[in-house]
Amino acid sequence: MPQSREPGALSYGGDEAGLICGYRFDAAGAEPTVAIDSAKAAELLRTEPHPPGFLWLHFNLSHAQAERWLARHAGLSDTFFETLKEGLHSTRIERADDSLIAVINDVHFDFSFEPSDISTLWISVGPRLVVTARAKPLRSVDALRTAVKAGQAPRSTTELLEHLLRAQADALVQVVRGVTTRVDDIEDDLLAGRLDNKRTRLGTMRRLLVRLQRLLAPEPAALFRLLQSPPSWMAEADTQELRGSTEEFSVVLRDMGALQERIKLLQEEIAASVNEDNNRSLFVLTVVTVLALPINILAGLFGMNVGGIPLAEDKHGFWIVVLIVGTFTAIAAWVALRKKR
Repeated sequence: MPQSREPGALSYGGDEAGLICGYRFDAAGAEPTVAIDSAKAAELLRTEPHPPGFLWLHFNLSHAQAERWLARHAGLSDTFFETLKEGLHSTRIERADDSLIAVINDVHFDFSFEPSDISTLWISVGPRLVVTARAKPLRSVDALRTAVKAGQAPRSTTELLEHLLRAQADALVQVVRGVTTRVDDIEDDLLAGRLDNKRTRLGTMRRLLVRLQRLLAPEPAALFRLLQSPPSWMAEADTQELRGSTEEFSVVLRDMGALQERIKLLQEEIAASVNEDNNRSLFVLTVVTVLALPINILAGLFGMNVGGIPLAEDKHGFWIVVLIVGTFTAIAAWVALRKKR
C-alpha cells in the first residue's frame, strides 16, 4: 500500500487556519496519500470541486480561525455548524442534505481514567470530503492518523468514517480492560481484608463507565437507522463495514454494562463489610457502657454528701460495696453476651 508523503511539519495545535492534519487520498489506490496544509486544501476545494479522490481535514476547534476557514472554503452543511454550537454531546449520526453529520465521543489522548477525560469529535462526511473537528486530542483520531501515515489509505470517505469508528471502539475496549484490571486489584484487596479507600475508587470508575455508556449508547441505534436509507453515494460494501463497526460498539457497550454490575456488587460487599465492622464496634462500646453502669450508679449514690449513707461505719463496708458492684457487673455481662450469642 502506498506510503503517505508529508509536507512541512505542522504544529500539533494546527496551522494558521487550525488544521491539525490534512490528507489527499486517491480512491483507486494508485497514487500515494499526500499530506496537505490549509492553503493547499483551500486551493483543491476551489479548483477541484469533484476531484478523483477525496480529502480528509482534521481541525482544532480551539483555534480561532478554524470555524471561519470551514465556513469560507469547505462548503459544509449549515447543520454541521449548528451541531458545533448547540452544545449537545450525545452521540448520533444523521443525514444533512447529501452528507452525513456525526457526533461521537472519545477519550482524551492522555486519558487517566477520569470522567472529565471524555471529549467530543464532530464529523462531516461527504462523497469527496471528510472534516473532523475536536477541541482536545483524542485517541481514535490519533490512531487513524498514525494508520494513514503508515500507508493504510481508505478507499472512500465512508471507509474513513468506518476506520474512525473502529479506532474509537478499540480505544473504548482499552478503557474497559483498564477498568477491569483495576477492579480485579480492588477485589483481591477486598478478599485480603485491605479496604483502604476502595469505595471511592470504585465510585469514580463507575461514574466513568456510566458517562461513557450514556454518551455512546445512542450510537448503534442511530447507525442502524442511517443504514436503512444510506446516501446515494455510499457503496454497499461501505454500508456493510459500517454495520460491522456498529456491532463492535454493541459488544463494547454490553461489556461496560456487565462491568458496571460487577462494580456495583463490589460496592455493596464493601458497604456490608464496613457496616459489619461498625456494628461490631458499636456492640463493644455498648458492652463496655453496660459493664460500667453498676459502678457508676453506686459511685454516684455513695458520693452524695448526705446523712444515712449505708456501711459508712462498717469496717468491711468497702469490700461489701465491691462485691455488690462485681455481682451486678457479672449479671450485666451475662445478659449482654447472652444477647450477642
